[in-house]
Amino acid sequence: MAESKPANFNGAYYAGPQGVQAPPQHPSQAYQSPGRRHRSCGLCCLLGTLFKLIIAIIVILGIAALVIWLVLRPTAIKFYVEDASLTQFNLTNANTLHYDLKLNVSIRNPNKKIGIDYDELDAAAYYDGERFGWVQLPGFYQGHKNTTTLQPAFRGQALMVLGDFIASDFNVQKDSGFFYVDVKIKPKMRFKIGHLKTTKYSPKVWCYLMVPLNSKSSSSSATGGFTRTKCHVHY
Repeated sequence: MAESKPANFNGAYYAGPQGVQAPPQHPSQAYQSPGRRHRSCGLCCLLGTLFKLIIAIIVILGIAALVIWLVLRPTAIKFYVEDASLTQFNLTNANTLHYDLKLNVSIRNPNKKIGIDYDELDAAAYYDGERFGWVQLPGFYQGHKNTTTLQPAFRGQALMVLGDFIASDFNVQKDSGFFYVDVKIKPKMRFKIGHLKTTKYSPKVWCYLMVPLNSKSSSSSATGGFTRTKCHVHY
């Protein structure tokens, strides 16, 4: 019998039926394209540059606003009711109010380098939230550190819808000789710096007055006259 020779597999591993396990296979590594990494970096760089640009613009605007404020030193406009004359304020049984109210209003511009151009001014008079009079005042230009006096006058009659409590309060004020009247002034104004003008502003100026009936003097309230009253400016 011929002698059998072992089979030659040329160095290859043979997994026979004897349960010999094959060596573990290493997972193939995923291939990442260099171009994709560059595109992702480009988007991040773009967002970062845009964010830095926005921050730079905000900082520049803030510095510019600070410089302008330091140069101009803007100060709020001041409104005062210097005097008030109420010669008629009667409420009839038909809820008709007959009124005659005159005011002297001073407007103070305390700024050294800012002028104010008033296109027009609307003035309205109220009693207990009900408007009974309205006038329009002509526009004007107010220079630096200047005080201008306006004289709005409300005269006529108006239908007033007042409840029982308000009507009773009206009689109490009539007996005391003083009426609580509110005046709202709404100017349409632009600030002027050199040859430059800003956009229009329309602040609301409220003057809460205690006006004596038949008052024609500006003496103190201790003697029964009108007291100079500062108005509240709401921008």
